[in-house]
Amino acid sequence: MNANQLINMVTRMVMRRLINGGINAGINAASKVQKKTPTEPGPWGETAKPTKTPQFDAKRTRQAMRVTRNIGRF
Repeated sequence: MNANQLINMVTRMVMRRLINGGINAGINAASKVQKKTPTEPGPWGETAKPTKTPQFDAKRTRQAMRVTRNIGRF
């Protein structure tokens, strides 16, 4: 083994650990379930929205079903 191969091997090991640590930290931050106030920003700057009503959910479901049927025709 020459010096270039050793340097590349060590560099790959360090980079793998750094990248995996960053990915794990990002996933953990995104999956944290916290109670947010409407003014407190989330991990990406969004704010908490008021809860949706069952009528709103039913309307969204009907819209999704309609779109799915239309896509199925093609």
